[in-house]
Amino acid sequence: MRTHAKRTLLVLTLPLAGACRSASPELEYPQARRSQQVDVYHGVEVADPYRWLEDPDAEETRAWIEAENALTSSFLARIPERERLRERLTELWNYERYGTPFRRAGRTFYTRNDGLQDQAVLYVVDPDAASPRVLLDPNELSEDNTTSLAGWVPSWGGTLLAYATSDGGSDWRTWRVLDVATGTSLDDVVTRNKFGGMSWAPDDGGLYYTRYVAPAEGAKLQAKNAPPEICYHVLGTSEEADRVVVSAPEEPGVSQAFGLDQDREALVLARWSAETRHSEVWLAPLPVTPQSERIPLAVGFDAQFSYVGDDGRTAWLRTDLDAPRYRVVAVPLDAPARENWTELIAESQHALERVSSVGGRLVATYLVDAKSSVVVYRTDGTREREIELPGIGSAGGFEGEREDLDTFYSFTSFLEPPTIYRYDLTSGESEVYRQPTVDFDPARFVTKQVFYASKDGTRVPMFLTHARDVVLDGSNPTYLYGYGGFNISLTPAFSVPNLVWLELGGVLAVPNLRGGGEYGEAWHEAGTKLAKQNVFDDFSAAAHWLIDNGYTGREKLAIGGASNGGLLVGAAMTQEPGLFAAALPAVGVMDMLRYHLFTIGWAWAGDYGTSDDAAEFRALLDYSPLHKLRSGVAYPATMVTTADHDDRVVPAHSFKFAAELQHAHDGANPVLIRIETRAGHGAGKPTAMQIEEAADRLAFLHEVLELE
Repeated sequence: MRTHAKRTLLVLTLPLAGACRSASPELEYPQARRSQQVDVYHGVEVADPYRWLEDPDAEETRAWIEAENALTSSFLARIPERERLRERLTELWNYERYGTPFRRAGRTFYTRNDGLQDQAVLYVVDPDAASPRVLLDPNELSEDNTTSLAGWVPSWGGTLLAYATSDGGSDWRTWRVLDVATGTSLDDVVTRNKFGGMSWAPDDGGLYYTRYVAPAEGAKLQAKNAPPEICYHVLGTSEEADRVVVSAPEEPGVSQAFGLDQDREALVLARWSAETRHSEVWLAPLPVTPQSERIPLAVGFDAQFSYVGDDGRTAWLRTDLDAPRYRVVAVPLDAPARENWTELIAESQHALERVSSVGGRLVATYLVDAKSSVVVYRTDGTREREIELPGIGSAGGFEGEREDLDTFYSFTSFLEPPTIYRYDLTSGESEVYRQPTVDFDPARFVTKQVFYASKDGTRVPMFLTHARDVVLDGSNPTYLYGYGGFNISLTPAFSVPNLVWLELGGVLAVPNLRGGGEYGEAWHEAGTKLAKQNVFDDFSAAAHWLIDNGYTGREKLAIGGASNGGLLVGAAMTQEPGLFAAALPAVGVMDMLRYHLFTIGWAWAGDYGTSDDAAEFRALLDYSPLHKLRSGVAYPATMVTTADHDDRVVPAHSFKFAAELQHAHDGANPVLIRIETRAGHGAGKPTAMQIEEAADRLAFLHEVLELE
């Protein structure tokens, strides 16, 4: 491994001259020019004085970034416990971590991190081999270890590997191919791909992939991404020779993704609407051209559909059609009209989170009050058995081919790191395949689930993790973490920073807010568009419940969230600033009137709506964190975090919010922004960088909450 230089904040030598009014004698916030920019939405004038911060490379923006990072760095450097927290994080992070193994043509592939490696290494176990060998080490791909392995797909014959790298955390992917036996690279390169989307041709002679329009020079991290086309790359040829096999959708707001069917005879085309979140599924028999036949499996954009698998005669689709908690339907391939569909797995009282097809069975993962429950069905819909899981936690994996006799899955909880299991599909037995050990005593702590009433009476679940001997006297420092959006469920998950928080005497509270997928599509819909305020009400109600039940008090309550969760924190702290002592909004969507104008933001319209619609504009303006800030208000101690290479939620959201917050804030609490360099939205971030960031977050909370 190459030496990784320590990276924290971008602190350059030239500070920005001048300073505005400081909220504290110790903090002089950098001066940020307020322009006269005003936009008119549906007859309403809306000021946007920090529009210039949307250009991350402008000289004025860079100077502001340098000054803000210098201020934040100096504030954090004065906290005595910061180094001790970093040391403890490093100790706990130093444990062996495995990705869920994947088998292909007799070879087993998996990732492993020995503990403090910046990037996990890809290993392969050859047929009849006694031990694994390193196939690809991303730590050798860049001097600073910020080039990450963003995806990998073995060929059907197991002799080749397509792998994607991400530079500095960007969503853009560069794909290359190597020989599995020798580890040598081929000359093939594919560059215009984002988020993944890659499948091998059945004969291993080429690659299908989603291709995006190349952004203009200098706009790669900001330019709006139009929906992709699907292309085919022939091995041994240049990228310029790749041909389009499925054109980009022509309908406004419609995008697409793809995979191969289980017989590798057709592309499975998934088309979805950003506005409604509804989808279609088509089959395109190979070889595919833009003019070739398309077989409609589920069309009309009236529900959500996802391809599970098939047996050569019947395809299985997971859908919320007439089933808000999802079910599985069987579609005859020779007569796919809806009148010929049959129900294979009926909707239950629990949300059907996902279904995989492996070994001639369907493995269904349900959410029972946000906890995993896994049931195995035969392909005729007969329930075979429930897989016994170790406790309250999250299970994932269960991938493989039709002929496989076993599969792998992982299980984790708030207190236990992911353990990998091998599951025998015939006997139904699970055995530990890899189990890591962490220098932490989980027996000292407990996780339980409570339920509370939101503002409108809705019953909301919340996980609480804390010391077994916690005293409910209202004095416990508490970290309330949420998300609430995009049908994403917050299930129990292991986190080293959370362990350190618990060791500090903290309580970890994770509510399952509306907008997520914990109870199916109706739960999701109840936190979208004009109903988005429900999410913030659920979060606020969780805070009040924690205070009313003696877990914490307003002076000890911190809130956090990332991405859509960053929006959640921004909305909460601007709607009820006196309810929280500290706020940590990370890579948040803060400007709800302009989010859809950058990169992939347009695809979030199904959850948020857009300012183009009059009714949605009014709802967005009412909670948009950037626009909700008011001068003369004392806001919680806040440390906004973002990254200069985030091309999903562009850093302008955090830049503008932090500048406006510092301008409006009237109190002694510090309001800072931490801007990471050579990092993106979160994926692929080196271990050393994660430790530094976690140490800064915990040190900030330690300081502002006045922890012992």
